[in-house]
Amino acid sequence: MLEITLPDYAKETILQFIKDFAGEKNVIVGMSGGLDSSTVAKLCVMALGKECVLGVHMPDETTPAQDTQDARDFARELGITLREINIDEFVKSLSSKLKLEKRMSVANLKARIRMSILYALANENNALVVGTSNKSELLIGYFTKYGDGASDFAPIGDLYKTQVRLLAKEISLPERIIAKAPTAGLLPGQLDEEEIGIKYEILDRILYAMELGYDVKRAAELLDIDEELVRKAYEMHKRSRHKRVLLYIPKIGIKTINTDWRE
Repeated sequence: MLEITLPDYAKETILQFIKDFAGEKNVIVGMSGGLDSSTVAKLCVMALGKECVLGVHMPDETTPAQDTQDARDFARELGITLREINIDEFVKSLSSKLKLEKRMSVANLKARIRMSILYALANENNALVVGTSNKSELLIGYFTKYGDGASDFAPIGDLYKTQVRLLAKEISLPERIIAKAPTAGLLPGQLDEEEIGIKYEILDRILYAMELGYDVKRAAELLDIDEELVRKAYEMHKRSRHKRVLLYIPKIGIKTINTDWRE
């Protein structure tokens, strides 16, 4: 029960969304060599044409060589330009100046440096930055605030990870990329499912139950999943709310940005 499928209209809806949002502008996609960014890059090419898409790969010393090769190979398959910018120099310089000691402080710094690079290139080229976060990551806060969570628009932001895999197959992404173990790529040996503590196939069903309005107990019953695991996912969603709200503002005026004045 509560199995997740990909709606028949998903691909065409996303392609039209990209066309409408981009308008006459070009777009820039940060390409890690993984599933999400590769799917987004191909969707942008399908919607706008290869001449309108710039890929940017930003490795550091912990980036697996295979990820760099996959980013290069896939950009070549798409026929788009790929800029490679190693961020080690930036990370080490800022980490040293700020005297950062915590691993996650440095990891989040990497994500924010990458986003700064994407926006600098977007400014330079009068382009838009395309987000590559999926619905699963957004709902539990598995992203860096103002890092990989920042973009001008997010084409796969309403697709769970399992749906992204289905869409990737539909648009004929290389199997080597579809089958790759998901990783945020910020720490050595980092794997999403190990860090989250729940496999995406299970997490997505829990989040879908939450989307449908079920409480923890009822979701666990319907999914036949341990109630504590369900509670863990619900708590991750609750704790990460601040990442999904751009600004918290006390209400004073007639209409307040991000509260009752949404655009």
